[in-house]
Amino acid sequence: MSVLTRTADSAGNDAATRRGVLHGMTWLVWRRHRGTFLLGLAITALACAVFAYQRMGVLDFLEAHPHTMGRSSRADGDLLMRFQDAFHSTFSGDVGFLKSVPVVLGVFVGVPLIASEQEQGTIRLATTQSVSRGRWIAVKLGVPLLLVCVCTSLMSAAFTWLWEPAHELAEFGDWYHDGLLEVTGPFPVARSLFLTVVGIAVGMLLRRVVASMALLFVFGFGTGVVWAERVWPLLAPLRRKLYPYDQGDPLLPGGAVRMDDWLATADGRVFGIGTCTDDPGETCRAKLGIVSRATDYYGYDQMAGMQWAGTGILLALAVAVTVFIVCWARRRPL
Repeated sequence: MSVLTRTADSAGNDAATRRGVLHGMTWLVWRRHRGTFLLGLAITALACAVFAYQRMGVLDFLEAHPHTMGRSSRADGDLLMRFQDAFHSTFSGDVGFLKSVPVVLGVFVGVPLIASEQEQGTIRLATTQSVSRGRWIAVKLGVPLLLVCVCTSLMSAAFTWLWEPAHELAEFGDWYHDGLLEVTGPFPVARSLFLTVVGIAVGMLLRRVVASMALLFVFGFGTGVVWAERVWPLLAPLRRKLYPYDQGDPLLPGGAVRMDDWLATADGRVFGIGTCTDDPGETCRAKLGIVSRATDYYGYDQMAGMQWAGTGILLALAVAVTVFIVCWARRRPL
């Protein structure tokens, strides 16, 4: 029996005696990275506790300030400002933290997983023992990815629980532009899994932990910008509301996010909102046939569909990268 197998079995037997849960390769992977794993679990527990505490404050505010959420997108301006004064720093801080979590997981969990073994030379010992390379890579990937899924699911669920009661007030109700779209629901879980497996792949290929961390950091924030600018708009069609030219702001459905405004003709042609601003009369509008205004918006009911579509895309990419890692690890020297 090999050294690694004896070590794994011994550690596994001790663990099984004490815990009855982890054994063998699973226990070996846990012991190898337990500092990172325990830190991730501790941060998750702390974040969920903070979100639960913040929710009590939000609910107290909503009970003390009756409002008309759900009837229109024009919430009372004074109520909006009161909410921002009380909770803007809370929500902006929470959103910033949650947006960084997938990148941090990719950098500090994904990258070192195999790259650190390669730098230290322990990869040769691990891949030449009686434990098959397929089993080794399966456990090596499975344990951290399971913890990433659990931690991000808990944090996303806790923050969604905090945000949902005040979704028309938090960040002025703008769930599209202020990051709420990517930190609630299933999307942060998929993004975390994707960046973690990309980090594993980058570290495995470059064989250098620090260089791989730097590359993954740039990749993570770069893809976040590209996703926000290019991908989200493709995942749901904009809705358009037409209303008389002389009417004030349109009455949009509750929770809607206003995206753009236009001037419209009777046959549906649109012009920029600044068209005819130099003509104080109606001559310019009459010449172009402008008779109304139009507002493009995303409805609150479209948010979940956009998130699930984005989740599906990222999970498919994560699976593709995982297959690449497994094939590379099984067929090529590490």
